[in-house]
This record gives sequence, structure tokens and C-alpha cells, in this order.
Amino acid sequence: MSIAPSSSGTMKPPRGRPLLPIIIAIVCAFAILVLLYTETITFLSPTSIFKIKSCSRKNNVKKSNDKTAENNVDESLVDDRFEFDPEECNVANGKWVFNRSIKPLYSDISCPYLDRQVSCVKNGRLDSDYRHWEWQPEDCTLPRFNQELALKKLRDKRLLFVGDSLQRGQWQSLVCMVESIIPEDKKSMKRGRSHSVFKAKEYNATIEFYWAPFLVESNSDERIIGDPKQRILKVDSVSKHAKHWLGVDILVFNTYVWWMSGLRIKSLWGSFSNGEEGYEELEAPVAYRIGLKTWANWVDSTVNPNKTRVFFTTMSPTHTRSEDWNRKGGLKCFNETKPVMKKKHWGTGSDKRIMSVVNSVVGKMKVPITFLNVTQISEYRIDAHSSIYTESGGRLLNKEERADPMHYADCIHWCLPGVPDTWNQIFLAHL
Repeated sequence: MSIAPSSSGTMKPPRGRPLLPIIIAIVCAFAILVLLYTETITFLSPTSIFKIKSCSRKNNVKKSNDKTAENNVDESLVDDRFEFDPEECNVANGKWVFNRSIKPLYSDISCPYLDRQVSCVKNGRLDSDYRHWEWQPEDCTLPRFNQELALKKLRDKRLLFVGDSLQRGQWQSLVCMVESIIPEDKKSMKRGRSHSVFKAKEYNATIEFYWAPFLVESNSDERIIGDPKQRILKVDSVSKHAKHWLGVDILVFNTYVWWMSGLRIKSLWGSFSNGEEGYEELEAPVAYRIGLKTWANWVDSTVNPNKTRVFFTTMSPTHTRSEDWNRKGGLKCFNETKPVMKKKHWGTGSDKRIMSVVNSVVGKMKVPITFLNVTQISEYRIDAHSSIYTESGGRLLNKEERADPMHYADCIHWCLPGVPDTWNQIFLAHL
């Protein structure tokens, strides 16, 4: 039926039919405009840009069986890791990749500053693959170590490594990584029983090491007492050592392996002048907590974070139990030539109770501490220890001792060049 025009000459809308389609169209258009505006703002925010960098680019490459198509893919899309940012990148999450083209910046023959304990090639090690593994974090690209950049960052500064023989290895590694670009008359080394100093004169920079195996005072400060049961730690004092840490621009601390030499540790309060009386035997993690709190209190009360940066190298794993990496009948780390490839491998040589203590104590400190997280990446490297290519008691292992790796292989210290070079690569990236 037809609708008659009104007297005004305009068409009246049909009664009972709302303007729903028009309303819906207007609402949808408005919603789209809001969404586009919001997305634009979000895309431009720094957080969003960071997420875009870190997303998996390789997932955006269309999978195809067409080899021609694969060959035409831009190689820059294959690596989905973003540029290194110490605040964002989890360095411990990654893998070791063999790269023959990677050459160490030094050798134990070319660098004159290495101890015989870590000079594996000079001591007879013939295989060399352990020197060509490169650590690749999953989330970012770890910058290659740049000698000139390292020295520029250290210009007019004192850098002091404090700790045990593993920390001494990291110190020697860094010295050897930079010394080759310094002319002979522009560098010097002064070795001492407790304190050693390498100086880059042109940069007015020093790279130093101070021997304090427990950080706190002990009766093993001058010479490590071989029998753990005879070691006594003054867990409430670092003053004897700490006076050598004053006026330093960059402090790198480490302590782990000597605390784990026995299940219980003789812990002393007061003075050694009272003889061996007054100590109490404590479980290692308990004694460690007390000792580390003593160190933390010194840092908080003495260090000015505006003038001094403080780093802490996490524990260096030991590999003395071949069953940890399913090598039944193996002789500790002896004759291992490749890293463990199992992701998140964790052996008995890394004590999580000690890690828990470090996290707990450091987490409550006022002075900010930067962790050099080397434990997980080093856990894989069963192939890179000194093993039988080392010394004991100040002399190289003899033929009979080398034939008995179960008793004489050193699965604590690392060959240099080797794993500690990567620690220093991480250190420079954080510096």
C-alpha cells in the first residue's frame, strides 16, 4: 500500500521503525577512530618500540619449501635479537655456538701475564675447540669485546677485582684482552702476594686484583690451608682487606668456591689473637650469609655510589661429577671437548643455596650492585677447565699425575683464553 504525502509536502518516516542502522554506523565509526588514535599513541611509545624490537622477526618470514623464496629473504630478518640493553636482556638465557672464525684476542703464549695454572696450551693441551665457542643470548645481541672501547671506559679510573683464584683468572683475562694494543713503554705490571696492579699509562687506568678468597678475614688469607677442617673464618670483619678497596672507581667482587670446601665452616667472632678458641662450626650457607652481610654492611656504609660502581660476579660452577652430564664412568671434566647442549643444564657444582643467600643479602643493600651473571652460561662448559694441563703445589703435574685425572684433574679453574673472556665481554657490555 502507498503512503500519502503530508500536507507539508515532506515524507513522514514510517511509524514504529527506529533509526537503529544509522546509530550503529555512527557508533562503529567513532569506535574505529578511537582505536586508530590509541594504536598510534601506543606504537610511538618507547615501551612499544622496545617490544617491536624484541619480537620474533623470523616468525614473520613465511615458511616455504621454495628454496628460491628462502634465498630471497633478507638476512637481517633471521636474527630476531635486539641490541644489547643490560636492563632488558637476560644474558643467562642463550646457547654456546661454535664459530671457528672467532679468534681469541690473546694466547697463553702471547700474553706474558698469565699464571701457569691457567696456561693450558703452554702446559700441553693439544685440542683448541674450547677457544672458539661464542655465547649467544636468546633475547639480544651481546656486543663483541672491543679493546679500545674497554680502555676508553677505564680512562682515569681504577678497576679492582676482589676475590679468590677464579676472580684472579677473570682479572688476568681482562688484562690480556687489552694489553696487546698498548705499546710496551705505555704499560706496566706490578705483582704482589695480595695486591697486583696492571697500568695502562696512556689512559691513566689501572686493572687490579686483590686476593681475599672469602672476602672476610681468614687464616687462609696469606696462603690457602689445604685442609678445609683447619680453616677459620673471621666472619664479622673485612676491615683488614677493605682498606685496600678505598678510592677505587669500579669494584668487582666474587666469592664462592672456597666457601664450599666443606659442609661446615669454623666461624670466628672477635680476634685471631685469642688463638683458635671462640669459633663455632656452622653449615656453609649459614656462615656464608653472615660473612656476606659483613661485606654488604661495609659497602653500604663506605661506598659512594655516585663515585664507585660495584659489581658481583656470580658463582663459577665446578665440574667434578661426570654423572651430572650423563657421562657415566667419566673422569670428571677430563677429556671433555664440547659444552653440554642440554638447555638449562645444572650440575651439583653450583649450589643454589649459595645463590639464594647472595640474592637475599644483595637485595637488601642500599648501594646498587650489578650482577655479572655467569653461572648458567659457565655450567655448560665442561670442556674448558684446566683439567690435567695445570699445576699443583707450585709445579706442573708430572706424567704420573696426568695419568690419574680422577685425583689430579682441575675442574674448578678455567683455561685462558677461555670462558672468563666471555665473562669480561658481559662485564664490558654492562660498564
